[in-house]
Amino acid sequence: MTSVRARDVVGFVWRHWRRRPRFVGALYAVMFAAVLCDVFLPVLAGHLIDSLAVTGAAPYEALTGALTALAAFVGLTAAYHALREAAFRMWIRLASEIMGQILGDALERVQRFSADWHANSFAGATVRKISRGMWAYDLFADTVYYGFFPSTVVLVGITGLLFLRWPLMGAYALTAILLYIAISVLLTMRYVAPAFQVANAADSTVGGAMADTISCNQMVKAFGAEAREEDRFRAISERWRRLAARSWTREVNVGVLQSLLSLLLQVGLLGLALWFWAEGSASAGDVAFVMSSYFLMNGYLRETGQHVSNLQQAVNELEDLVRFEATPLEVADREGAEALTVTGGEIRFEGVTFRYGNQPAPLYNDFSLTIAPGEKVALIGSSGSGKSTFVKLVQRLYDLDSGAIAIDGQDIAAATQVSVRRAISLVPQDPVLFHRSLAENIAYARPGASQAEIELAARQARAHGFISRLNDGYATLVGERGVKLSGGERQRVALARAFLADAPILILDEATSSLDTVTETEIQAAIERLMEGRTTIIVAHRLSTIRNVDRILVFRDGRIVEQGTHDALMALEDGHYRRLHAVRAAGLGRAAD
Repeated sequence: MTSVRARDVVGFVWRHWRRRPRFVGALYAVMFAAVLCDVFLPVLAGHLIDSLAVTGAAPYEALTGALTALAAFVGLTAAYHALREAAFRMWIRLASEIMGQILGDALERVQRFSADWHANSFAGATVRKISRGMWAYDLFADTVYYGFFPSTVVLVGITGLLFLRWPLMGAYALTAILLYIAISVLLTMRYVAPAFQVANAADSTVGGAMADTISCNQMVKAFGAEAREEDRFRAISERWRRLAARSWTREVNVGVLQSLLSLLLQVGLLGLALWFWAEGSASAGDVAFVMSSYFLMNGYLRETGQHVSNLQQAVNELEDLVRFEATPLEVADREGAEALTVTGGEIRFEGVTFRYGNQPAPLYNDFSLTIAPGEKVALIGSSGSGKSTFVKLVQRLYDLDSGAIAIDGQDIAAATQVSVRRAISLVPQDPVLFHRSLAENIAYARPGASQAEIELAARQARAHGFISRLNDGYATLVGERGVKLSGGERQRVALARAFLADAPILILDEATSSLDTVTETEIQAAIERLMEGRTTIIVAHRLSTIRNVDRILVFRDGRIVEQGTHDALMALEDGHYRRLHAVRAAGLGRAAD
């Protein structure tokens, strides 16, 4: 797992801000002006008190001075609120733009992670990390803009004013403020933050567990396992509850200490102000200025403790987004990659060596094979023999350790991944459908296809009949991953998608395995038609479906141990294919088992 530091998170936020330098600069200028108004309010409060407390002045003069100070006080307050309102409205625009961009960037990044990454990650947990990271950015940015920046301006400004009038009081205020901030930051990072990190990890686990259970609800019902799943989830959520309660308790404990430090600041400032007043070096207005300054500083300091906590929480929750950004793509387009141009559909493996990351030895070692343009090839073999890997490598879902795979003489590693996959129509054994309409799922192969083209593809795949019987027809929503359709209906939709794609290379992962015998016979002709003029790779489980292919490749431990037509391979005594066929004929299993 990629390590993420706090400065990496700050850099992540800064990269988004620096794309809009003028707007962000204007935002901080407006906020700075608003906070300066806040800084000088205690000064005007002191002048107001002094104008009322002056001795020997005519009542009219005293009233005039007081009204002038009051007008300035009210005007400065109005300016403060107007500037803050402008800052808020400008900030809303920036926040919404960046949060939308964060969502888009995260999805773009995650979509391009490898098949292995997605196989090892809970979809629900990934979605939760992205959405939580988006809101964590909002918390981080708000904390800096509404919290730390104004607090810094106020605390520096007030301390500076105190230094100019009474250096001793300024030194005391500075010392107390630095002590408050240092202790708050230290405790938050060393005491509160670790607890929140563990709680956040538990929160992701809760999201993943809930998504896993809900998405597999059909299986839960099949085994009557509702209570068992609920007990399992309660155990996971109980762990989150304990960890969350611990982190919140630690946050409250830090708040108690911050209150004691704030009390120390209050006693010191007001005690010094009264001492200076008793010695005649401070007026009543000066005492009012100090009191107002304390209340202002206390308000910002009290919030500073919360800001530190919020900032650390935001950093923790942003780590996953930063990690996504920092995680290298295992399969990435090379610089200058060009679109693949397929005319014939020849596929050639040239000395390919490939090892999965979790395996000590390569599955393929110096593997070579050529599939001619338009050739129909079937892949059979036991589980783990290399059939599925062959298909994944053709799609360039993985990069090779050495060697090359070429389509029509073009190294697919030098082509864009999009162009490679658009040249291939895949009909998997267990088709995945979006929770969208049937028309949208079929048209996924060719965005922008007309309704007539969609219906023609459905007819060719023998899917139009069941679709037309549905109340909403092609507008019917299929449910998450197509759960509202039967296995055979999903496979016919996948076939329709392949017809519409009209790609030069076709991969069939036993495209009729979910169909009953009658339906299989009905659409077998459609499949034969689909294969016409296309280079076709069939990952075979039913040997009955590959009798008429041009060549059968028998895989074992990443090698081709036999190849030829059905009749030629059946003629080999003690041949591997012949044994598989005998086992299947006896009803003991499938060729891929």
